[in-house]
Amino acid sequence: MIISELKLINFRNYDTLKIEFHPEMNIFVGENAKGKTNIIEAIYICAIGKSFRTLKDKEMIKEDKEESYIKIEILRKDKEVIIEIVLGEKKRIKINKRKVTKKGDFLGNLNVVIFAPEDLRIIKDGPTERRKFIDNEISQIYPRYYHILKQYYKILQQRNKAIKKNIKKRENIEMWDEQLLNSGSLLIAYRKKFLKKLNVITNPIHRKITEEKEKLEIIYKSSVVHEEKDETQEIYKKFKEQLKNTKEEEKKGFTVVGPHKDDLLFFINKKNVKKYGSQGQQRTTVLSLKLAEIRLIKEEIGEYPILLLDDVMSEIDRKRQKHLLENLEGIQTFITTTTENLNKIIERKKTFYLS
Repeated sequence: MIISELKLINFRNYDTLKIEFHPEMNIFVGENAKGKTNIIEAIYICAIGKSFRTLKDKEMIKEDKEESYIKIEILRKDKEVIIEIVLGEKKRIKINKRKVTKKGDFLGNLNVVIFAPEDLRIIKDGPTERRKFIDNEISQIYPRYYHILKQYYKILQQRNKAIKKNIKKRENIEMWDEQLLNSGSLLIAYRKKFLKKLNVITNPIHRKITEEKEKLEIIYKSSVVHEEKDETQEIYKKFKEQLKNTKEEEKKGFTVVGPHKDDLLFFINKKNVKKYGSQGQQRTTVLSLKLAEIRLIKEEIGEYPILLLDDVMSEIDRKRQKHLLENLEGIQTFITTTTENLNKIIERKKTFYLS
């Protein structure tokens, strides 16, 4: 998978921009606030459908303009894909000139893995950040997952409304249970299988980076299933039992169990990385995670995803930089940096200077 060209109109600080990319390494050099991350952001939007920096499309439109335009041309192993996105009062998306209205139909046309300083939030922040991480990654590989996820949260919203209206009586609540159980069980099954595969890939990567000193383990902490079961039917039975057992707790006014309450836990040598890991260990955990994502996507779709490295080289030491760069063979990579040091150590590249 290679991005051959990107075109921007009225996007962030750019009036117009057209770039042809190198098939392997693309380095954007410039001081802060010159637009390096804006290019990374535009690529990311074409993969995920939203920014990793803001929830408001309006913030990505150049000041005093009503709309911005992004066009990206992608070469895949079996096809060419052109994605066009207009950001304005309403987001409009076309793939190969055909209008796309459902995000589930949009996902999977461009696969990316992004590594930015903010990714430490996966470790440091609360469960919401980790659920967002796993949901984004699975949705890229399996667009059906996104459909189920969206459906689950709609059902959850309706069920919570019913709970609040019928806080003493359980009228109109059970009608949502079956739908919640069906979609929720599928989500948990997808997540558990994904984590199982990710663990297999992540641990050897982490051991290599740490020179065999550390063993990394990722655990899926479910509010529904505490065993290693990942069959949907078994999860469904356990979910149904948990839903029945938490009727009293639901008097708080919301559904207290389900995939919307789940979390990921990271352990190094059996110790919780969030609680006991050093800054270096937390960074290494995220680096291992990102490298594992790349390999997992390759295994699942048969192509390497695009790698976006937004100002992370200054955040990791030389040893980790070296390990990262050694693992990028055959992967089109986009790097933003404030220095030219990378030009000295990276071959097969194209450098863009932003001033």
